[in-house]
Amino acid sequence: MCYEVAFVIVERMSAPPASPTAPAAPNASPTTSAAPNALPVPPTPSAAAARPEAEATGPAGPTDDARRPALDWRLRFAALSLIWGFSFLLIKVGTDGYAPFQVTLGRLLSGTAVLAVAMAVKRERLPRTARTWGHLAVAAFFLNALPFSLFAYAELTIPSTLAGICNATSPLWGMALSVVALSEDRPTRRRVAGLGLGFLGVLTVLGAWQGFSGLDLTGTAMALLASLSYPVGWIYVRRTLAGSGSSTLALTGSQLFLGTAQLALVTPLFTSAPAGFPLLPTLAVVALGALGTGLAVLLQYGLVTEVGPTTAQMVTYFIPVIATAAGVTVLGEQLNWNTPVGALVVLAGAALTQSRPRATKAVPRKSVSPR
Repeated sequence: MCYEVAFVIVERMSAPPASPTAPAAPNASPTTSAAPNALPVPPTPSAAAARPEAEATGPAGPTDDARRPALDWRLRFAALSLIWGFSFLLIKVGTDGYAPFQVTLGRLLSGTAVLAVAMAVKRERLPRTARTWGHLAVAAFFLNALPFSLFAYAELTIPSTLAGICNATSPLWGMALSVVALSEDRPTRRRVAGLGLGFLGVLTVLGAWQGFSGLDLTGTAMALLASLSYPVGWIYVRRTLAGSGSSTLALTGSQLFLGTAQLALVTPLFTSAPAGFPLLPTLAVVALGALGTGLAVLLQYGLVTEVGPTTAQMVTYFIPVIATAAGVTVLGEQLNWNTPVGALVVLAGAALTQSRPRATKAVPRKSVSPR
């Protein structure tokens, strides 16, 4: 779902793409939105989003008031949390009537349609260079086509609650990858501790002390691989698309279009045409794309611009909670004690991997005049 900014790539994963006109800052040690299935929002935050949060939320002049959305940002934040949290339930319902690749194709098609309308209204221009389109094709694979498909396949054999919790490991993968891929992003003791804590949380969720009994290892591995795909995509975006000259909306819409094209080529090779179009699964797939992929990107980008990436990326912590509640109450999925406990440990570890030590003010030394 994307998910960015002067912090850690992990944050970058949960915040939208930055405007290519400004250097990509770290939301930066891969954090992401996920972007649940998330976190599938593309490139880097805009110049406004990259500004210090105090500046973004400071007193607004007449022009700022005129441009401020009518709906309070807290309501939009809650809506984004619900949309992404329910995405895993929608995937599960969609796979009841369609093959996983078909669910992903329908999702991307609906999401692309929403962004195409937004681009038309704002008269956005598509990227012009072949180089940008090439990089966007790679980004579309790692941020959209691959993780969306893996989650859809995973939910054939694992509950949506587990898929939502696996998605929450993206910041942990992002922090680990940033150490290798981003020379400027050095780990601190606190963030390394967060990585270890998050790993223990994953083992708790999976019931490692029971030998992972009752767990579908293939489906779980697919969900974890999907969550790993997001930080890989964000690191690639950070390295290749900063300064491309196109707007965030244009890059995002183009990326989703390319992801749709990739699935349109792959789906016929591995699936046959559906025998029918069952109502509930069809509505789930359309909602998954239009809301969870299209509208969610617009909401997240608006939040990053208005309240800053640090606040906007906090949506990451609500996604597994909502996904778990939705799976248990709506789908009747079973929940053992280790699942919520492990999820809380994972989120605590993810929070530590994204934390930065507070800067200490330098105390001026008194000058001693020579005698």
